[in-house]
Amino acid sequence: MKYLLIIHNNPALMDALPQEELEAMMNAHEPFQQKLRETGELVGFAALAGPSDSRVIRVKDQVPAVTDGPFLEAKEYLAGFYVVDCAGDERAAELAGLMPEARYQGVEVRPVVDESGLGA
Repeated sequence: MKYLLIIHNNPALMDALPQEELEAMMNAHEPFQQKLRETGELVGFAALAGPSDSRVIRVKDQVPAVTDGPFLEAKEYLAGFYVVDCAGDERAAELAGLMPEARYQGVEVRPVVDESGLGA
């Protein structure tokens, strides 16, 4: 079963970490990814740019309107994700617990909807 392991970033929390600890957390992703490759559970991953680099597009009266910046004021934002294919909820939670960010903040685990039943 596939799961999305969602990394939320709290800039205040990250800014409070000593630089060497922040770098160690970021560098810990490579061995984490390697473990997932070895077990065959890694489907994909991505780090995302911050909210200041995002745009929100809304269509009103068939005219798109573009707004710069984050959609909502929030203390946290979506910073990245992993997609894993593993045995079930327990294993997905175990993998989330191995992620570097899990020591500092929560990692959200969300099952991916099986697209085969949606009709293409």
